[in-house]
Amino acid sequence: MGWLQGGVTEEDRLDLTATGEVLSRTLRLLGPYRRRAFGAFLLLVAWTGTILAGPFFVGRAIDGGIRAGDRGALYSSVVAYFVAACLGYFLYRFAIVTLAAVGENFLRDLRRRVFGRMLDQSLGFYDREKSGVLVSRMTSDVDSLSELVQFGLLMFTGAALQLLGSMVALGLLSGRLLLICLVSVPVVAVASIKFQRDSNRAYLDVRDRIGLTLSALQEGIAGVRIVQAFAREDLEAERFARTNRELYRSHMQSVKVAAWYLPIIDIAGTVTTAVAIGVGGWLVRDGQMSIGTVVAFILLLQGLFEPVQQLSQLFNLVQSATASLAKLFSLIDEPIDVSDADQPVDFPSTGSIAVEKLAFGYRDGPMILSDVDLEIAEGERIAFVGPTGAGKSTLAKLIARLYDPSGGSIRFGGIDLRDGRTRDIRNRVLVVPQEGHLFAGTIADNIRIARPEASDSHIRAALDRIGVLDRIENFEDGLQTEVREGGSRLSAGERQLVSLARAALADPAVLVLDEATSSLDPGTELIVEDALEQLMQGRTVIAIAHRLSTSERCDRVAVIADGGIAEIGPHDELVAQGGRYAALFEAWERGLTGE
Repeated sequence: MGWLQGGVTEEDRLDLTATGEVLSRTLRLLGPYRRRAFGAFLLLVAWTGTILAGPFFVGRAIDGGIRAGDRGALYSSVVAYFVAACLGYFLYRFAIVTLAAVGENFLRDLRRRVFGRMLDQSLGFYDREKSGVLVSRMTSDVDSLSELVQFGLLMFTGAALQLLGSMVALGLLSGRLLLICLVSVPVVAVASIKFQRDSNRAYLDVRDRIGLTLSALQEGIAGVRIVQAFAREDLEAERFARTNRELYRSHMQSVKVAAWYLPIIDIAGTVTTAVAIGVGGWLVRDGQMSIGTVVAFILLLQGLFEPVQQLSQLFNLVQSATASLAKLFSLIDEPIDVSDADQPVDFPSTGSIAVEKLAFGYRDGPMILSDVDLEIAEGERIAFVGPTGAGKSTLAKLIARLYDPSGGSIRFGGIDLRDGRTRDIRNRVLVVPQEGHLFAGTIADNIRIARPEASDSHIRAALDRIGVLDRIENFEDGLQTEVREGGSRLSAGERQLVSLARAALADPAVLVLDEATSSLDPGTELIVEDALEQLMQGRTVIAIAHRLSTSERCDRVAVIADGGIAEIGPHDELVAQGGRYAALFEAWERGLTGE
C-alpha cells in the first residue's frame, strides 16, 4: 500500500475555501467527461447493489428455502446470488475502465495546459522559477494525481457507497439491532481521526527521508571519481548508511501507525459481530427475528468496517492530490510577461532597430540597464562588449523580445515590439546561443524546428547556404542520423553547425550571436566560423563578443557598462581613443600572448 503514503507539508495544506475552489475548478475542467463520469458513478451504484444483495439472498435461502423446506426458493436464491456475483464482476470492471478513462483524459488535458502555459512564458519566468520545481510539478504532482485517478477515486467512491448502502440495508433489516451495533462507532471514529493525523506525519517523514537518501545516492555516484581518488569509499558508504538507517526508522514508524489502527478496526468488527450474534440469537429465540435475517445482518456488517478503514487511508491521498492540483492551477494562472498586443500590427520583413530610453530590471531587483539609446541600421554588424554582468546579453535578449523592457521602447522597422505579435518578431530576430541545444531525433528533425513544414530539399539548401552540406551528408545516415538526447552523438562543433543550419532555414532579418564559437576547439572553430560568416551575409548582426577578435570584424562596437552604453564606434576609433574599450582590448591581447 505504498501508493497511499502521500503526505503533504503544512504549507501545502488548503483551507476549506481553497479546497472548494480547487474542486470546483476541477469539476469545470471535467466538463467534457461529465457524462462518462456519471456513467461510472451509476456503474458503481449498481455494483454496490450487487454486493448488498448477496446477504439478502443468503437470508432468503435460509428462511424461505432450508427452514421452509422449499427447494424452489433455495435454488432460486442460489441462482440469484450467483447472477448477482457475476453481474457485480462485470459492473466493477466496466466502472474501473470508465473511471480510469475519465481520469486519464483529465490528466492528459491538464498536462497539455500546464506545459503549453510554460512554453508561452518569457525567460523572466524561468529566471524566477527553479527548473527542478517546474519538473516536479509535471512529475511528482501529476503522479500524485495519477495515484488518485488509478486507485483512490475508485476506492473512495466505492467505499463511500458501500458504507452508506450497508447502513441503509442494516436499518431495513433491523433498526433495533443496528442501534445496538453502532456502539462501536465512536471508538472507530476516534481511532480513524488519530490514524489520519499520525499517518500523515509519518508518511511525510518517509517522503522526506526518501528524498535525502536519493540525494546521498546521487551525490555519491556523481562524485565517485573524487571519492576513489582520495580513497574515501568507507566514508561515503557510512554517510549513505546513515541516511538509509533514518529511512528505515521512518518506514518502521509508518508501519507502527498502521499496526495499532488496523487491529482496532478488526476488533471493532469482531466485537460488533459478536454483539449482533448474541442479540440476534436472543431475538430469534423470542420469535422476533428469523435466523436468515440474523445471518444476512451479520454478513452485511462485514461490509461496514472495511470501507471505514479504506476511507481513513485514502484521506492523505485525496489531500495530497488536492494540494498538487492547486500547484498546477497556479502555474496555469501565472501571468505571461511577454504577450501579444490586443490588436497586433504587422512588422516589416526587414528594418532598422531603434532603442529609446530603455530601462530594464528583473522583477523586484535593481535596474540592470537604464536610459539606453541605440540605433542599429539595417544590414549593420555591431558587437556588444563589456564586463561580465554588465547587461550585454540582456540588451540583446530585449531586442529579440525574450523580455519586455521596464521602461522605454525598442522598435523594429519603426514599430514598437510590444505592438506586434511575439511570434513575428521572433521570426525576424533570431538568437543563436553559445551551444545550440539539440533534441532527441534526427539531424533533419532538429533543423526543421525552424520551419516545421520544410522538406528535406529545403534543409539541404540551408546546409549548403552555410557550406556544410557535404560534411553532414558524409554521416552514415546523412540527414537521418540520430543525434540522441542533447545531441550527445555529435561533437560540440557538429552540434553548433546543426544550430546554424537551423538559423539559416529560419532566414531571419537579424541575427543575435552569443559568441557561437567560444566553447569550441581551434580546429572546429574555423569550420564553424566559416559557416557563421556565410550565415551573416545580408543580415543585421548583433554579436555578444567575449573574444574581442569578433568585435574587430564588426562595423561598430558598443561597450556596455554601468547600466548603459559607455562607448560606441568602430573598433579602430575606440582603440585610438584610449578609453574603456582600448583597455579591454589591450587586456585581451595580453591574455593571448601570455604576458
